[in-house]
Amino acid sequence: MPPAPSTAGRAKGRAARLALLAVPVAFFAVFFAYPVAAIVARGLKTDGSWQLGRFAEVLAQPDVRQVLWFTTWQALVSTALTLLIALPGAYVFARFDFPGKQLLRAVVTVPFVLPTVVVGSAFMALVGRGGLLHEWWGVRLDTTVWAILLAHVFFNYAVVVRTVGGLWAQLDPRQEEAARMLGASPAKAWRRVTLPALAPAVAAAALMVFLFTFTSFGVVQILGGPAFSTLEVEIYRQTSEIFDLPTAAVLTMIQFVAVGAILALHAWTVRRRESALRLVDASVTARRPRGAGQWALLGAVVATAAVLLVAPLAVLVERSFGAAGLGYYRALTREDGGVFLVAPIEAVGNSLQYAFAATAIAVVVGGLAAVALTRRDAGRLVRGFDALLMLPLGVSAVTVGFGFLIALDEPPLDLRASWMLVPLAQALVGVPFVVRTMLPVLRAVDVRLREAAAVLGASPWRAWREVDLPMVRRALLIAAGFAFAVSLGEFGATVFIARPDNPTLPVAVARLLGRPGELNYGQAMALSTVLMIVCAVALLVLEWLRTDRTGEF
Repeated sequence: MPPAPSTAGRAKGRAARLALLAVPVAFFAVFFAYPVAAIVARGLKTDGSWQLGRFAEVLAQPDVRQVLWFTTWQALVSTALTLLIALPGAYVFARFDFPGKQLLRAVVTVPFVLPTVVVGSAFMALVGRGGLLHEWWGVRLDTTVWAILLAHVFFNYAVVVRTVGGLWAQLDPRQEEAARMLGASPAKAWRRVTLPALAPAVAAAALMVFLFTFTSFGVVQILGGPAFSTLEVEIYRQTSEIFDLPTAAVLTMIQFVAVGAILALHAWTVRRRESALRLVDASVTARRPRGAGQWALLGAVVATAAVLLVAPLAVLVERSFGAAGLGYYRALTREDGGVFLVAPIEAVGNSLQYAFAATAIAVVVGGLAAVALTRRDAGRLVRGFDALLMLPLGVSAVTVGFGFLIALDEPPLDLRASWMLVPLAQALVGVPFVVRTMLPVLRAVDVRLREAAAVLGASPWRAWREVDLPMVRRALLIAAGFAFAVSLGEFGATVFIARPDNPTLPVAVARLLGRPGELNYGQAMALSTVLMIVCAVALLVLEWLRTDRTGEF
């Protein structure tokens, strides 16, 4: 056994972690904390003094308390329902090898990158008035909360499958097999051996799903109508419809505090459950299903994906053709002289350019943060930053977008004319996915392997390259795929900062949906279909790289 690291070695390790955190801290301070603080100050500061009495006034309103209650309980139910439906899928993708697996994995991930307004429109076409369920069986769900819950499961299914399945695929199945040889039943072996090992990944997935549903905007706005409203919807209404910036600032701070408390609780519970795990090559853990039970489980997962995920996507494709055939697609290549200064189809190139840049930023910033946060003996300051990294998922995208416009409009940070403004905003959403995907795997690496490499004379960089990198390369590719996907579909902040001559695909879709007329609606569905195809191709390429036959993880 290698000797324990010396005090000087531990001090050097802490210094190295702080150095690695310098870039993520600077990035979040400049492009997150500063813009959010600027917009909140604009709303709560009058003549140089803070109007803190607005908090009591806003919280005293019954409508606001109802919004807070609905926001919380629908997020909890959406998260539980997503875990219940998606965990079997995570197991199937992690442990089974079957024809069409890569294609199905890409199909599962496509819904996650769709703009929320498109998701809401797709479910309205399924469960709303005149939708398929209404036409076939006379059933409407758009006036109930079930439409919102199902849309949230549709949107977040891939988060659980990829985050939990990524770690599950690398867990050594022989540990569970050993427990069964000692007399444990399959259920008890899974509960005592596998579930504790998966707990950090399950907690990370649950956290991301909860944050996305807690801040849900487009889905609730379309499917909820006047009956249901989340904090995000209310902030948008107060900002853009009523022009009550002080009330919007108060709601933003309430959302900020609630998300901060949730993240603190998550960080505390995950630290207590994390432990070193035996990780193996994912390619050796997946095998063909055996027995009727496993084939039935695979069939159930495929059927769930077909009904819950493929059906809404099929509706979008069908509506993109309509009675006009390819007419809606041909219209995308023409300038209309109205909302767009360029042909809508140019949004494809813009989105790809922005997504690649945002992915590069997110991988660098998130990767450095994940490496710095790997050690469980890190100080409180470092552990606190772990929770702060998730705040962009819980803070109103409306607030972030307005904050960019207000804060980054003068030297030395005058970025209004720079195309980098969009990928910087998109990277804010991508970084948490990179960190949450890589961190469980990094922390699962046995620290004694690094210590042994150091004793044999390896530098910290070489030890990380030889020990950690081979084990986390697969997680890094998954993280990059997530960052690319969320960048393609990011809408909330981008809609405020994307220039009219360089719209992204989600912005272009939203603008078309906001214009009356059958042609505009058909073009929106056609452009949504293009977005699905672009995403599917990108994800298939990622799957090909991730399952390269080099034997790397």
